[in-house]
Amino acid sequence: MKFLLGVVLTFLLIAPLCVQAESRDEDPAEAMVRHIAKDLRCAVCQNQSVYESNSELAKDMLRIVRDKVMAGEKEAVIRDYFFQRYGDYIYLEPTTSGMNWILWGGPFLGLGIGGLALWAAMQSWRKRTLEASAKTQETTTVTDDTMKKRIQQEMDQVRM
Repeated sequence: MKFLLGVVLTFLLIAPLCVQAESRDEDPAEAMVRHIAKDLRCAVCQNQSVYESNSELAKDMLRIVRDKVMAGEKEAVIRDYFFQRYGDYIYLEPTTSGMNWILWGGPFLGLGIGGLALWAAMQSWRKRTLEASAKTQETTTVTDDTMKKRIQQEMDQVRM
């Protein structure tokens, strides 16, 4: 049992070092290609990155990214190249600029407006309930007084 525990602990200690060693050996240019290609949407596949897709278009786009990285172009220039050709659709995650603020802020704005509308409706319902309760109480008081007078009159008639 101690031997098995020792093997497991050794594996847990060595595994992260192996992963770090693998990532240190990776070519920085290829890492940049992967980083850029994972953020670009394949124009043929639905919600799949250029890096993950097997379509011919995705392979061509990946080759273009690789060529531009090897040519020394910056990430922003490469992204702009694809943006100019395909528009905002090419990004897997929409940008937070221009009209896309509506996409990012719209749900929160809708929740806020809905919350205010619900609060106003509840205040209105509460006010109507209190008014109805006051009217019921007044009616009950008037009805009680009327009933008492009528009962008194009938009792007086019976005694006579």
